[in-house]
Amino acid sequence: MQAPTDLARLSEFFDRYGVALTTGDVAAVAGCYALPGMVVANSYSFTFATPAAVALSFLGAAPAYREQRIVAANAQLTDVQQLSGALMMVAVEWEYLDSGGNSVPGESYRYLLRIEADGPRITTVIAAD
Repeated sequence: MQAPTDLARLSEFFDRYGVALTTGDVAAVAGCYALPGMVVANSYSFTFATPAAVALSFLGAAPAYREQRIVAANAQLTDVQQLSGALMMVAVEWEYLDSGGNSVPGESYRYLLRIEADGPRITTVIAAD
């Protein structure tokens, strides 16, 4: 288990990331990624090497959230593994809230993070079933 300050730092990072995703702030989403970055799912994978490519990859996320009336995303960190001095694997279950305050079923991901001087950055997102 990580020290409480490490967990607080990770929670704050995923809070910022969730806000950026649900509000469509693609510049802030891009700022959460180390480059090059990668997304891996069962049926596809893609990489991006520039902040603009990250932003383009997430342009469709905000309209999808709006369509479902999702206004907030809450990250539940379910597992944190320190892989090296700078790398962590973090399992996250996302809980979404709609505009009526109702819980919307979320998704699970594993994030490979690089801890940099100014905070965590996502290097790889792995969709989990």
